[in-house]
Amino acid sequence: MPQQPMTTALGRAAAVGPFFSVRTRAGAPREQGFLPFAEVYREGVSPALSHRMETVATRLGTAERRVAASLVFQGLAGRLWSIALGPAVLAGDVPDLDADTLWWHPDCSTPEEIWLPAPTALTTASDEALAARLAEAVVHHHLEPLHRAIGAVSPVSPRLLWGNAASALVGTLRVLHGWCSGRGHREAAERAVALTASLLDTAPLRDTGTFDPVTPAFSRNSCCLYYRVPGGGLCGDCALRHVER
Repeated sequence: MPQQPMTTALGRAAAVGPFFSVRTRAGAPREQGFLPFAEVYREGVSPALSHRMETVATRLGTAERRVAASLVFQGLAGRLWSIALGPAVLAGDVPDLDADTLWWHPDCSTPEEIWLPAPTALTTASDEALAARLAEAVVHHHLEPLHRAIGAVSPVSPRLLWGNAASALVGTLRVLHGWCSGRGHREAAERAVALTASLLDTAPLRDTGTFDPVTPAFSRNSCCLYYRVPGGGLCGDCALRHVER
């Protein structure tokens, strides 16, 4: 598949839905309240993450900080997977999501909270290389340091957080797969499934649950704790659905 300029590739992916959109225009992110993700990750107890957790806890009406921590991680994981997997599937490109050049605003909502000025692509030689590039862009540059940063703000199970990462990946896949299938983009839909299966078979996502590539669907081995939110319930892929309660 021929590569396209990354701004164009991200624009194509944005058509899938707001979770696949990212700001790409030039500007001064810090002057508008944005922080580079690298700054969020290296601050120890990050004020930005702590603030986001408090905001989420208040909106959901929960006093359990670990519940908010779980859902903040899952929300950010979903956004990062979407802006990486979308262009990988639709354009054969993986954006360079270096944590020093990808910006986040803890008070903005999707799709305005992430900004990637002057986006560029990570070099890929083949479809087989896309999965490795996706792992580099999302897991290594973001989810691993975010995992540590979330844990520094609020104790939460590492197994739960990696289950959230896998669940967010499959959630991204389901939206993208449905969009591609509905428009007759069969090869792209198949590529999305193949890339997701490869990522789920790679540490640290391996053994987080069972993936069905046909549906596609996922049954995780952990719970994101959403059921502990007032009025919340069990997610479709929750491990607790298989437990007698």
